[in-house]
Order: sequence, then structure tokens, then C-alpha cells
Amino acid sequence: MAYDRLVCANCAAPVAEGRCPVCRASRERLTPQGLSPAMVLTLVIALLGTLALLAAVRTV
Repeated sequence: MAYDRLVCANCAAPVAEGRCPVCRASRERLTPQGLSPAMVLTLVIALLGTLALLAAVRTV
């Protein structure tokens, strides 16, 4: 559900405007955050491990 259509029960304003602390908390919770740095690092390590494994299998 998109937060642009939600109405805050605390202040009766649209959540997208973020007028009160409850609105701002809901807006932060509903906004996509993307990949965290830890997730990016994990993916890079997994990719490097896969490449190393493929290189080892190729040389045998």
C-alpha cells in the first residue's frame, strides 16, 4: 500500500506530509530503503567466492 493515500489517525493529515511524529514514523517505515551496505558487501563476497570457485574448477 502506498502511503500517499493514508490518513494519520493522530493528526488527520495525509501521512505523506509527515506533520506529526506518528506520520513521520509511518512514512519512514513505508518508504523503500534499498540495499543496506551489509547486504551489498555480502553480495560482493558471494560473487567473488563464486568466481574463485569457477576459476579453480577450470584449472583442474
